[in-house]
Amino acid sequence: MAKSVLAIGLDPAFVDFTAFLQLTPALVRHYLDSQIERLRTLGYEADSCFTDIGDTAEQVTAAALMSKRYDCIVIGAGLREPAEHLLLFEKILNLVHRLAPDASICFNANPADTADAVQRWVKP
Repeated sequence: MAKSVLAIGLDPAFVDFTAFLQLTPALVRHYLDSQIERLRTLGYEADSCFTDIGDTAEQVTAAALMSKRYDCIVIGAGLREPAEHLLLFEKILNLVHRLAPDASICFNANPADTADAVQRWVKP
């Protein structure tokens, strides 16, 4: 049976790109969707969970985590940075810890290296 992966991240529509002028919400979404498709091509069952910046982030994340058992959870860079997202990052990380205690946790450095992060921890 294929290993299952859930990628949790901020919906690009909620990201402030002023420090990254080369990026746009559409381009980041394209990268993220491409990484999910790459994971599937590599033999993983891969799902995405996009959140807002806090209003419903916990509920959306909890629902995704409870929808099935995951072998690996990727937490996107947009949840870890900038510093004002620290509380949201902690909330999401604690949800993962509580609702998917057996899953490996990994982090991508950018929207184009999610598959590499997953492969560090679980093989398909």
